[in-house]
Amino acid sequence: MTTPDPLDSLKTRLALLADPARALSMRAYQRDQFDFLGVATPARRAAVREWAPRMPWPALLELAGRLWDEPLREFQYAAIDLLDLRRKELPVGAIGPLLALARRKPWWETVDGMAGVIGRLLRAHRTAGAQEAMDAALLDESFWIRRIAMTHQLGWRRETDEARLFGYALRLAPEREFFIRKAIGWALRDYAKWAPQNVRRFVDAHEDLLSPLTVREARKHLR
Repeated sequence: MTTPDPLDSLKTRLALLADPARALSMRAYQRDQFDFLGVATPARRAAVREWAPRMPWPALLELAGRLWDEPLREFQYAAIDLLDLRRKELPVGAIGPLLALARRKPWWETVDGMAGVIGRLLRAHRTAGAQEAMDAALLDESFWIRRIAMTHQLGWRRETDEARLFGYALRLAPEREFFIRKAIGWALRDYAKWAPQNVRRFVDAHEDLLSPLTVREARKHLR
C-alpha cells in the first residue's frame, strides 16, 4: 500500500480556502513577485495547525523544503507555520538548514517569518554558544540573512542579549540597504519596550553612525 503524501493533504485543504480576488491583491502587495492561492493568514494557520504531521526533525525539514519548492507563496508561509509549530522538536543544529531555506525565494515576509522561528528556537536553547550561528549569519553575503541575525531576538523582552543587539546594530550601521536599516531600528524599538533608558543611551551615543531611518524607528515610542 502506498503511503499518502502529507503534502497532498495540505494542498487539498488550502485549495478549499482559495480566493482568486484575494490572490490578486496579495500578489500586488508583494510587488507581483509571487503567485498566490488567496488564502487569508488566519485560515492558513488554522489549516496548517490541523494538518501538521509529527515526524523526526530531519523529515520535518525535508517536508518544509518541499513546501518551499511549491510555486504558490502560501506554501512557503505554510512551511514557516509548520516549523514554528514543531520548533520545540528542532535542535540548534537545524539553524543551518533553516537559513538555507530562507535564502530561497527571499523577500521580507518569509525572511522575517524564518527569523521568528529561529529566534524562538534559540530562546528555548539558552546554552553556551547557541547564538554563535547568528554571529556567523551577521557576516553573511546575503543581506536577508544579516537581517535575520539582526531581528532574531524580537520578542525576547528582558531575556534579550543586549550586548549582541547593540553590537549587531553597530556592525550593520554602515550599510545602505533599506531592509537592513529598517531591521536595526525595528530591533532597537522592540527592545526599548523593556529597556528604554538603555536604548535611548545607545541611540544618543551613536546617532552619527546610525541612519536617520534607524534612529526614527528606534525612537518611535521613546519619550
